[in-house]
Amino acid sequence: MRLARYPRSLAGQVLLLVAIALFVAQAINFGLLLRERRESRLAAATNPAITRLIDASERLDAGRKLPPNRPRNRVQLTNSSPVAATTERVPEVQQAIVAGLTDAGIRFTRVEAGLRPFRMGEDRPGPAGKARRERMRRFVSELVIAVEQPGRGWLTIATPWPRTERGIIAQLVAQTLVLYGIVLLAVLWIGMRIARPLRTLATAARGFRPGDAAEPVEERGPSDVRAVIAAYNTLGTRVQAMLDEKDRMLGAIGHDLRTPLAALRVRIESVEDDEDRQRMADTIDEMARMLEDILSLARLGRSSEPMTEVDLAALVDAVAEDFRDLGHDVETRDAERLPWRVRPAPMRRAVRNLVENAIKYAGGAEVVVERSGEGACIAVLDRGPGIPDDRLANVFEPFIRVETSRNRDTGGIGLGLALARAIVQEVGGTLTLANRDGGGLAATITLPTRRN
Repeated sequence: MRLARYPRSLAGQVLLLVAIALFVAQAINFGLLLRERRESRLAAATNPAITRLIDASERLDAGRKLPPNRPRNRVQLTNSSPVAATTERVPEVQQAIVAGLTDAGIRFTRVEAGLRPFRMGEDRPGPAGKARRERMRRFVSELVIAVEQPGRGWLTIATPWPRTERGIIAQLVAQTLVLYGIVLLAVLWIGMRIARPLRTLATAARGFRPGDAAEPVEERGPSDVRAVIAAYNTLGTRVQAMLDEKDRMLGAIGHDLRTPLAALRVRIESVEDDEDRQRMADTIDEMARMLEDILSLARLGRSSEPMTEVDLAALVDAVAEDFRDLGHDVETRDAERLPWRVRPAPMRRAVRNLVENAIKYAGGAEVVVERSGEGACIAVLDRGPGIPDDRLANVFEPFIRVETSRNRDTGGIGLGLALARAIVQEVGGTLTLANRDGGGLAATITLPTRRN
């Protein structure tokens, strides 16, 4: 059986394991109890029968006759075996009788033992007597033992033979119900006491966002669970401290690098050669853009801009209009109003990066905004060369470029897609790339269920 079929909650797994353990324990207990009952029943039935058969044989050896019409559990002398051919035989009784008579030195030719329905006299009339007879017939059989002695006939004796299996099964069922009722309720309470704070911890871990002022998780439950929660709270504090330190470091790096870049831009004005001056200016601009992209990617998730409800269609139209003002071919389709909670500036940058890629590689783009089930999607479509299928997965890695010529006119530094995907993932969405039929690429931002 696969693991997925088992309960996934801690309390459910504990209950299942305890229930299986109880069942196995009860099964072992049933086997041991059944064996003990059978051995006890065999001894209770055969020991008195052996004693009476020995006594009867010695009476006959002494020349005395057995009294006729003895009551039940007394030995009688018959000409034939009363154990009929259709009677259920009991081999263990036969073996015990043979062993007992052999040890006592009693001569015999054959031993037979069989079961037949218990026959009870009508000595107790009325409903009570009838009920007792019915109960005896249901739970008791009659064991018939016949010993053939040479030249004498058959010594026979009949004794009750309880059907212990029925009583044991009823007893086992009752014990199991009691155990399950007491033990499983206690285990359920313990499992819930452990699982409830663990579920709270899991919810807090899934909802953890760097920079959010989340309250520490309440430490409750058993000591081990409290220790885990305390460790999580401590880890969260350390992560926040590390992120704060990282922001301070990035701020210092950005300040220290922008200053010499600005100084270089001033110094190149003294270069007389216009071509050299323009190349230097382009290099400084490229370094500034690289610095800005790297800092943006590193700071992602710690944005000071709050989540705001914006119209996705209007946001995309504004980005497309900016590109059209610069003379680029960027088309949009009329779309319904889609209010969504996002951080507007990072989301605009994600869409802008995708449109920039489409313009660089295809010369233009078409941007489509539409509802997708309970979510929304923004698709940037182009008719460029696309991306080889074997590289679709790794183009999101930082500093990975599809175009490897390092020409600044045909590609950036390989951070655009990485930054766009990180922005989308921050709000719980996904960014996927797919080659289009007929050529071109489709970059699709899928946002999760609307959050108001």
